[in-house]
Amino acid sequence: MSTESKPKPSQIQTRKPISNTLETELMYQPLRTSHSDFVDIRGLRYHVRIWDAADKSVAPVSFFLLHGWMDVSASFQFLVDSLPRHWRLIAPDWRGYGLSERPQADCYWFPDYLGDLDALLDHYSANEPCNLIGHSMGGNVAALYSGIRPSRVVRLINLDGIGLSPSEPTQAPTQYAQWLDEIKSGESIRPFVSIENVTERLMKNNPRLRLEFAQFLAVHWASADADGQFRIRGDPAHKIVNPVLYRVDEVNACWKQIQAPVLWIFAEHNPRRALLISSPDYQLRLQQIARLQTATLTEVGHMMHHDRPEALARMIIDFAGV
Repeated sequence: MSTESKPKPSQIQTRKPISNTLETELMYQPLRTSHSDFVDIRGLRYHVRIWDAADKSVAPVSFFLLHGWMDVSASFQFLVDSLPRHWRLIAPDWRGYGLSERPQADCYWFPDYLGDLDALLDHYSANEPCNLIGHSMGGNVAALYSGIRPSRVVRLINLDGIGLSPSEPTQAPTQYAQWLDEIKSGESIRPFVSIENVTERLMKNNPRLRLEFAQFLAVHWASADADGQFRIRGDPAHKIVNPVLYRVDEVNACWKQIQAPVLWIFAEHNPRRALLISSPDYQLRLQQIARLQTATLTEVGHMMHHDRPEALARMIIDFAGV
């Protein structure tokens, strides 16, 4: 496993409450602007954010950016601003996130993301294979899809989308019971009183997050309701446990079919997953991928595309070579 060189100093610092500073003027100004598409995907109105290539007279290189759990497509803006201008970048809000429609269901099923991605690629890249960049949950979707539809993927770049710990069949009764209890009681997400509170929450969740980045994310991550409170643009039902166990053998079977070259980037500071990554079981999983290159991005947590987007972009560009 290689490690990205020349790390920058940590961006963690002690911060004053946003409401007590004048720094609220700092909101990040994107270098590349996106536009929104709304398309019908498997019966849902899907929001797709697109950053067009600078020269529209030349066929662009298209990359699909797939966000993680409780995130939105705008989360990639800082990374996008450091990627080549001749790349066309296409980022959907997954079902039930951002501006995409919520299904009429009491919970979410992981295979639906695969179905949605398949339909999105048919819509935006029907006649040519594509490049996938996925973060966290989006990385897991992209990795599975790359083995399920190997001819559809040219390159796969997985950003800390490492999957879950192995499960045992004996866990099934407890997990199904938990799912039944949660769909019965429902889930909720506490609203925020102001957009500044949303910004503060984002910075609390990620101490490395720059203030101007947090401000930018806040207005995409949450919106005001009729009462003037700010609610996360994510269906609370996403918090309900998946009743189906994580089946490593099935994951391995999918990964083994991946034909595309794969760059798997781990976050240096992700202690919740550190033991999993270093385990022999996980190394066996990675060995299923024939054309695998791994790297670790230093001085970042799980939200690596927020912490050091410029350094991450350099790794992606070097790997892609286009």
